[in-house]
Amino acid sequence: MGLQFRNPLTKNVDNTGFSNISSAEGGRLVQKDGSSNLRKTGVPFWERFSLYHILIDMPSWKFLATIFSFYAVINVIFAIVYVIIGVENLQGIQVEHANVLSGFSEAFFFSAQTLTTVGYGHIAPVSVSANIVAALESFVGILSFAMVTGLLYGRFSHPRAYMKFSEKALVTPHKGYNSIMIRIATYKNNHLTDVEAQATLAMHINENGKDITKYYRLNLEISKIASLALSWTIVHLINEDSPLYDLSYEDFKNADIELIYFIKGFDEQFSNIVQQRTSYTVEEVEYGAKFTPAFHRSEDGTTTILEIDKIGAYERVDIFQHKTEKV
Repeated sequence: MGLQFRNPLTKNVDNTGFSNISSAEGGRLVQKDGSSNLRKTGVPFWERFSLYHILIDMPSWKFLATIFSFYAVINVIFAIVYVIIGVENLQGIQVEHANVLSGFSEAFFFSAQTLTTVGYGHIAPVSVSANIVAALESFVGILSFAMVTGLLYGRFSHPRAYMKFSEKALVTPHKGYNSIMIRIATYKNNHLTDVEAQATLAMHINENGKDITKYYRLNLEISKIASLALSWTIVHLINEDSPLYDLSYEDFKNADIELIYFIKGFDEQFSNIVQQRTSYTVEEVEYGAKFTPAFHRSEDGTTTILEIDKIGAYERVDIFQHKTEKV
């Protein structure tokens, strides 16, 4: 941190949406999954979060666990209410043989039948109070299942890029220079067209005795492709136009930098634009390495096989050592 930037050819950009005050930043700017490393305060807890966005974006196992927990808790609450007003108000429960535990379990399963509007008929409310609670529970059940149905549809219909990024960014020789490369591919059976990539470098530098963060747009060798059918290696040449050109190898290793990649494309199945982003800190950059092939021809020669688990596979190579000891 605090390196003096020496390349006058590259202009920094200010429209990134991030702060240029290094002392106010906490760790990396963008998480590996593309989310911002940000926590908002100053408003009540429930106003800081959108429940819909949380339920739409959470992993499937968490979503199912949340729905199941909600279903169980609602039934427990109504079962307690039935026990409080008296299980004798539920016809079909043998009160004379019921203890607290068996009475609660009978009320719980009656609640489950009422909430889902199944109504087997084995147990039925017979008093005014029990009928009022059962009617209220039926209403809650209708609203709950309508909400869950909407969330399920939203999760299935929500456009996602389903892109896999290489775990590391590589510094590797390319066309007479060293370059920074990452590799991406879609890992599901979706097909993206008109795919565009943008790369931004966040660099902590020392300017007039103060540590600040400056942002530089990295020129990409190819910034747009017609189709992401296989994998795509995104290349930034560290040439005279690069903000990294005037940094030595040791400077680059010791720099507090972050490479932010933003990818967007058109998904033919969703008929919509999808996007995804990620970032690499200096610890996630491998020097003197190049990607190994991730696809090959099938044994019968009729198709191409893309090995998604090898998107980030690399091998060691020698990088250029210029007289000025550039990276």
